[in-house]
Amino acid sequence: MIRRLFYMSLGAFCALWARRRLAELHPDHLARRAARGAAGLLAEARDAAAEALDDAAVRESELRSRFGLDRLEDIYNYDVKDGR
Repeated sequence: MIRRLFYMSLGAFCALWARRRLAELHPDHLARRAARGAAGLLAEARDAAAEALDDAAVRESELRSRFGLDRLEDIYNYDVKDGR
């Protein structure tokens, strides 16, 4: 009796497991999962780009202060001969 109950519950478990696995292969489910993955990838790319831009801005400010380009009066005061 207990053996039959065990095998019946094992069969029910296997049937539910197989049904869930087959449901994951449904085209709607695959499309949702692919869209969710693409959205996550896009978010990661945006985060990486934002981090790169922040690092570039920090590095630019370091270089500007190092070479003395961070003063506003020096920006438009070029002493360049233009050939005239």
